[in-house]
Amino acid sequence: MDFIKIGLVDDHKLFRKGLSSLINSFTEYKVISEYSNGLELIKNLPISQPDIILLDINMPGMNGFQTMEILKKDYPNIRVISLSMDDNENTILKMIGLGARGYILKDAEPNELKSCLDSVWLKGYSYSEFITTSLINSLQHRDPKFDPEMVQLNPREQEFLKYVCLELTYKEIADKMCLSTRTIDGYRDNLFQRLGVKNRVGLALYAVKNGIFKL
Repeated sequence: MDFIKIGLVDDHKLFRKGLSSLINSFTEYKVISEYSNGLELIKNLPISQPDIILLDINMPGMNGFQTMEILKKDYPNIRVISLSMDDNENTILKMIGLGARGYILKDAEPNELKSCLDSVWLKGYSYSEFITTSLINSLQHRDPKFDPEMVQLNPREQEFLKYVCLELTYKEIADKMCLSTRTIDGYRDNLFQRLGVKNRVGLALYAVKNGIFKL
C-alpha cells in the first residue's frame, strides 16, 4: 500500500526517535526523514519531500517560525503540523498565521497525534480541542446576546483582519494598508467592540471562522 510520508524536525534526538516509532505504528503513515533543525530540512527537501511535516518551534540554527516562512513560500503543498511544548496563544496564532495546518503539544496522547494527522491529511487542517480552547478564550466574556457573525464588515476592515492573522505588527499593517498607525488603532479598537473580543487572538479567530482568512 502507499504510505502517507511524514517528515520530523526536532532537535531532541531521543524524542524524535520515539515519535518516529509511534508514527510508524500507525498503519497509514511512515516517517521517511528526520532532521534536527530547519536548515537541515530545507537543504534536503529538493531530494525527499514528505506529505506532512511535524515541525518543532524552538530549535537552533533555524527555528520553526523561520522554517515555516520558507515552507509557505517555496513548498505550499506540504502540510505542516506545529509540534511544541509552548501553549501560549500568541505562539499558536503566529504559527497558524504562517501557514501551519495544525498545532499539537509534545505531551499529547498518541490518539491525539493520530487524530491530528488524519484530520490534516483528510481535511487539510486540524482544529483540536486544545487549539479551539486556546483561541476561543478571548470570546468567552462577550455579551451572550451578541452574534459577531451578523456584523457587516467593509472591504478595508476585512483587509485589516487578514493582516492581523499574519506575522505583522500594527505599524507594519498600517504601512501595508497605506494608513497611519492611529487609523489602524482605530480599526482595531472599533472591531474589538463590534466583534465582542478583547485581543488580537480574538480578531484572528473571527477571521478564520468566517472565511476572511483562509489557512
